[in-house]
Amino acid sequence: MINLTNIDRLKMEIEGIDIEDDKLNVYLEENNLVATEEYSPSSNINKKNIYRTALAILESIANNPTYMRNLKNDDMSITQFSENLNNRIDLLTRKIRLMSDNDSDDGTGASFVYLFTD
Repeated sequence: MINLTNIDRLKMEIEGIDIEDDKLNVYLEENNLVATEEYSPSSNINKKNIYRTALAILESIANNPTYMRNLKNDDMSITQFSENLNNRIDLLTRKIRLMSDNDSDDGTGASFVYLFTD
């Protein structure tokens, strides 16, 4: 298994978007992550914070027309790029909302409650 840091995992999530590491560090810190700490794929909290960080980056891009113009591909209009970016933002927002804030949750969405105690 390859050990990834939080910044490495974030770069995977925003692949194709080049942002200086200093700026990525700020985004990570704003979402309670340290860039150089090991990414834990089994941690719902770590995963959710990576997605929150990616979402913040995408929202920053969407709010900066100049940056958006520079990022778009040659075969894609700015309108198409904007639509794709907004779709990705919507998907990430929904994914984050559905994720657990608890590392003891197994991700099935099921919960177990003791109804009777001795």
